[in-house]
Amino acid sequence: MFSKVFFIHSVLCLALCSAFRALAADQALLNEPIDVSGDFRNFANTYFLADKLADFNPATGEGTIEWQRAQYYTRQAFDNMLAVVKPVDPNEFPTTEYAANPSLPFSIQFVSPRTIRLRITSGPQFHKPQEELMLAGPVPTDHSWKYEEVPGGYRYSSQYGSVTILKDPWHIEIRDASGKLLTKTDNASDNNLTFTPILPFSFVRRSADYSRSMNAAFTLSPDEKIFGCGESFTALNKRGQKIVLWSTDANGIQNQRMYKPIPFFMSSRGYGMFIHTSSPITCDFGYSFSGVNSLMIGDDEADIFIFLGPPKDILGEYTALTGRSPLPPLWSFGLWMSRCTYNNEAQVREIADKLRTNQIPCDVIHLDTGWFETDWRCDYQFSTNRFPTPQSMISDLKDEGFHISCWQLPYFVPKNSLFPELLDKNLVVRDDKGNLPSEDAVLDFSNPKTVTWYQDHLANLLRMGVGAIKADFGEAAPADGIYADGRTGFYEHNLYPLRYNKAAADITKSISGDNIIWARSAWAGSQRYPIHWGGDAESTDQGMATELRGGLSIGLSGFSFWSHDVGGFTANTVESTDKNLYLRWLAFGMLTSHSRCHGEAPKEPWNYGEDFMNEFRNVDDMKYRLMPYVYAQAKDCSEHGLPMLRALFIEFPNDPGSWLVDDEYLFGSDMLVAPLMHDDETGRDVYLPPGIWIDFQSSTHYSGGWNHIESGQIPAIILVRDGTVIPEIQLAQSTMQMDWSKLQLVPFTDSDTAAGSVYLPGDSEPHEVTLTKQNGAFQLENDPLAGKVTWDIRASQD
Repeated sequence: MFSKVFFIHSVLCLALCSAFRALAADQALLNEPIDVSGDFRNFANTYFLADKLADFNPATGEGTIEWQRAQYYTRQAFDNMLAVVKPVDPNEFPTTEYAANPSLPFSIQFVSPRTIRLRITSGPQFHKPQEELMLAGPVPTDHSWKYEEVPGGYRYSSQYGSVTILKDPWHIEIRDASGKLLTKTDNASDNNLTFTPILPFSFVRRSADYSRSMNAAFTLSPDEKIFGCGESFTALNKRGQKIVLWSTDANGIQNQRMYKPIPFFMSSRGYGMFIHTSSPITCDFGYSFSGVNSLMIGDDEADIFIFLGPPKDILGEYTALTGRSPLPPLWSFGLWMSRCTYNNEAQVREIADKLRTNQIPCDVIHLDTGWFETDWRCDYQFSTNRFPTPQSMISDLKDEGFHISCWQLPYFVPKNSLFPELLDKNLVVRDDKGNLPSEDAVLDFSNPKTVTWYQDHLANLLRMGVGAIKADFGEAAPADGIYADGRTGFYEHNLYPLRYNKAAADITKSISGDNIIWARSAWAGSQRYPIHWGGDAESTDQGMATELRGGLSIGLSGFSFWSHDVGGFTANTVESTDKNLYLRWLAFGMLTSHSRCHGEAPKEPWNYGEDFMNEFRNVDDMKYRLMPYVYAQAKDCSEHGLPMLRALFIEFPNDPGSWLVDDEYLFGSDMLVAPLMHDDETGRDVYLPPGIWIDFQSSTHYSGGWNHIESGQIPAIILVRDGTVIPEIQLAQSTMQMDWSKLQLVPFTDSDTAAGSVYLPGDSEPHEVTLTKQNGAFQLENDPLAGKVTWDIRASQD
């Protein structure tokens, strides 16, 4: 009897465990990313497949597409079932009142000789025009494209490529200047040679509410690679991945979620695309079928900009449209010292004193969650008990060359003293009943009154002398919330980071004149409000490698400046901190545009012993000496939309090997960095693009291809492109104390000439410098800064 009862009990337990596992797998959680791909494979929904051109006016670029109505049905063979779409009759009544296969508008517009705008709608648009946030300004019209009729359609051509519109079946073909097909829209007629079900270019009409969403399907070529989509921590090449573009608190970085999704990508074929919407998007980059790129857009319109050219030109076109990162202040490129968290004035002053006493160059001390009366409870007020004289503290530290950065967030717990005011003034996101969608009050930045209220509170801090506002979080705008502009979170959630970034950056710029915030969340256009950092990285080797991929990816998405928590965020004590990892990560961090030591554990180097502090200082000193190179490269990136932390193929698009590397990067245009990714590793195999590369530490020369290279005193492999002049400056303990009238020029060259760039603080433009070897020594060929700068020229091995 016992055995029988035990058996039944075991079966019930197994059944319950299975049920709970199934429930957990499908459980909807707060701010769970919205993946719209399921709506494109639902038997209850109706689908409309782009079929043929109904009419078109080539003079205006406007026309209509006829869409074939379809639904899913099952096909079974040999105990295997597939879901495929087939044409169906209309299901509306009266049938005479609704089109079975509607003809709906589309248009093509030319923005520049390299940029095409494709707009397709799934139905009439009655909404009022919304404030444009993602674009930097009005979209221009370019008249250089030439039109001609071709068999079966129409073609527009510029000096960089062509667009062909075919009538039946409907296609849009994108080609480069040589006529090579880069990509084209996928039509149902293209898919007859596969058994795999494919949903072609189409839109879905949901049976649940008759809402519509677009599936912009384009072809992918053999060996084509896809990059971008924001700060994505998965494999750098997105080909074969399904990427959900929905801003979320990733809670670490070793997963598919993103703090900073960006609806932009570029292809190794020579084109890029920007999906101009804030709705959720799921990008199926050959994940379901290797030859098709399905851009499943939550919106009922597809507004897609297509860019032609190599990576630099694609980034240039994209950032010309959505905006470029303005140059942050010089002091922001120095070291930021932080932990989670400093919590009293005496402690902050002690940290500043020890940084100077131990000669650790530093420009910023960051106050994280502990400067309020109650930790994490943001009220924009310094604790009167623990920070008795905050303004004097800020002023005194500035005299010593330090700026102060302060943490805050846009969520307010019920115990926050500001909570009642926010509700009384209706400055927060509501639900459809008028209540709060969650426990916290979430600022509604679509409400101009909220922006003013928020900026007034930040202004008080900035007028006290605070240098930067840390705009933490911003990824949890309620998806089902009702916003002041009348829209729901379906459209406002992804815009929230952009609104948040803008509000903090605008008030900072208006008071201090500086282009700076310190933000975690982002959307398209957020690059106009630097700086962004890479979230809560795991304090592991894998965390460091993953962080680098995220940095490369966001750099390929239009962001010039980026940072990360050196050493990782999650180690929470000195004892649990891997000192070797911290030093290796420090070298990576100091060779990033912005360098912050931050995490749950103390990050100050003296906590880890004298030897560690000496090694830390050596790495820190390197960046401070390199500040003229860093600043000149930053200026160039700001002007051209290029990333400081740069994938190799941006500079070497014709080198196949450069497209395959995701654990090295170019720091600016002329320095190559290969971080040491493994414990106690002193060297590694490094891929070098074509040409000669010179070791920054040993002056050893290497040729392009694979090389095993040992590091020097700096625990990273650092090389300089042949023919480069690296400008340096005398070491100072902060950028404020640097003497820019005395600079060093260091040639790294295999020949008798080398060139570089110098950009002085306050100047309008950078200056090119060239060195030539005369009588065995390098001499300055031109002096663009005569009377301003005294030059010291030294050999790279000195």
